[in-house]
Formats: sequence, structure tokens, C-alpha cells
Amino acid sequence: MAQVMVAMSGGLDSTMAAALLVEQGHDVTGVHLKMADTPSGLPGKGCCTLDDARDARRVADRLGIAFYVWDFADAFAERVVEDFVDAYAAGRTPNPCVRCNERVKYAALMERALGAGFDRLATGHHVRLRTDADGTVHLHRPVDDGKDQTYVLYMAGQDQLRRSAFPVGEHRKSELRAMAAERGFVTAAKPDSHDICFIPSGDTAGFLSARLGRRPGPIVDVDGTRLGSHDGAYRFTVGQRRGLGIGGLDEPRFVTGTRGDTITVGRRADLAVTSVTAEDVTWTTAAPAPGQGGLTAQVRYHGAPLPVALDLDGDRMAVTFTGEQPLGVAPGQALVVYRDDECLGGGTITATAR
Repeated sequence: MAQVMVAMSGGLDSTMAAALLVEQGHDVTGVHLKMADTPSGLPGKGCCTLDDARDARRVADRLGIAFYVWDFADAFAERVVEDFVDAYAAGRTPNPCVRCNERVKYAALMERALGAGFDRLATGHHVRLRTDADGTVHLHRPVDDGKDQTYVLYMAGQDQLRRSAFPVGEHRKSELRAMAAERGFVTAAKPDSHDICFIPSGDTAGFLSARLGRRPGPIVDVDGTRLGSHDGAYRFTVGQRRGLGIGGLDEPRFVTGTRGDTITVGRRADLAVTSVTAEDVTWTTAAPAPGQGGLTAQVRYHGAPLPVALDLDGDRMAVTFTGEQPLGVAPGQALVVYRDDECLGGGTITATAR
């Protein structure tokens, strides 16, 4: 029997993570992280509202386990929200869920849990772990590939994976809902969270505008022809088609990139990327061998895995897409490398080539 801390967001997945571990006989303690003052009663939210904290406590009471609320709001604001704003200001497109797991919800909580004497940290992430005879732990996609969250945990290292538990990764979401209903949990029918938890309105442009102000600049075609103007490059992301404020063209234009305050747009074909450079690269086990085949990569949370070839240089890698080319890849996104269904690691995209 292990002493396990379970991160309880107040959603279905963390509910069942806690329940499954209790039923396996572990000594379980639930912890809810207060990370943002998100109003209650918002559809699509499932980790940061007062309602979520209450739901997590109800589940813990039903399970008969100790439950605490830890205030991580300052760390979240500094390491996730400020990073989000700074990235957009610099012309990058960050993934706040990756940053949250990397810096707060998984990594920082793991450190706190181990420091408090727990043997393991458990979460409701849909991933699976497989351990070799020599103790090496491998991070794999879950049973329910439609809920796969390996993309946001690519930065997990061996020390962390050995002290982690992800019990829901062995079950499909529909199965978890049925199991929660059978046990009478208030979260059984709760919808999945979506959108950015610290932007409850869903208005990312408005959120950024309030912090970055008006920063006008031109919108130009790929050949340099000026087509219009804008009030802030941070309002646009690579691949965006709507809301550009330009019209009367022979075919739609998409944002292909930003440079300073200049937004460049092009046709759909101009979005195709042949290669990317990623930095701050980490590996869950060890870096792939030079020239190793059979590798794929994702450039989005729910993106398709595409065949790639890697050229590694320390914590930097150049990635060439050897088959289908992804569209609309932006600096700031995470690039995550796989071999079959195993997540090998990844990094942050810093440059793209077309």
C-alpha cells in the first residue's frame, strides 16, 4: 500500500483516479489546487472554479479520504498566465495547458507531494505507464485515444514518472462515467473542461488587449503587398482566416506569420510547413538514436501524428516532416515526438520553414 496524493480538480477523471486508488487499497489524500479566481457557473470549465472545489470535496467526503485546498494562484499567475501574455507579445502561440503541467499542476505539485512524504502523485490524465524489468518507465497513449493527454506531459522525466500514477488511462471515458454513476459521484455527468481556464469569457483577444494595449501595424501578403492594418499582432495566430479585416481578394487569406508588428497572410498552400526547430527539448526516457526511423510528431494537442526525421543537438532539435506536412504551425507550440503509441519527449517550436 502506497501513500498517494491525488490532484482532484473537481472533474470526472480526477474523481475516478481517486476512487480507483482507494479501491486498490492505497492510502489516498485529495488535494485541490486553487489556481485562478474563475467565477462559478461557467459552462466548459472544470478545474478552477469554486464549484469545482466543492465538487472535489464532496467526492473526497464520499470516499472517506482527507482533502485539502492548496493555493497555487501566485505560481500559476507567474508561470502560466504571465508566460502566456509574454509569448503572445513576442509573436508566439503558447499552449497554456502544457505550461501549466510543466510548471504547476504536475511538476510543482509533484515536488510538493514528495516533500510532504507521499510516495506518489496521481492525476486524472489520460495516459498509461509501462515499466521495464530494469525500472525504466515509458509514457504511452491511453486506452481512449480520443482523450489522449500525453502531449501535455511530454516533459515528464524518469524521476517524475516513477513516482506517478495515472489510473484512468486504462479506461475509456464512457466507462469512467458509468463507473462514477454506479458509485453515486456528483461528477458522473459533469462535462469535460475546455477553453483556457483563466479566460472564462473565451475572449482571448480581449484578455490580451487589456494587458498589451493597442499596437497597430500592417497586414501584408506574402509578396509584401499591403492589404490592411490591425491593432495588435497578438490578436492573430498562424492559420487564422476570420477577422483579418481584408476582403475583395481572389481567394481567402490565412495568417502565415508575424514579424514585429507586421502580420503576413497567404493562401492555404502557404501554411504548409516542411520542417521546424524546437528548443528546451526533454525526453521521457532517452533521446532517439541518430537516424532512428518509425518516429512521428504532433504539433497540436489533438493533432495527427505525422512521420518525421530528427536531427538532435543537445536540447535543440530540427524536425523534418517526411510525409504529410502540417498546416499553420506557429512558434510557441509544443512539438511532441512518438514511437508507435509511446511519447518520447518534445520541446517548444522556435522556428518553422516552408
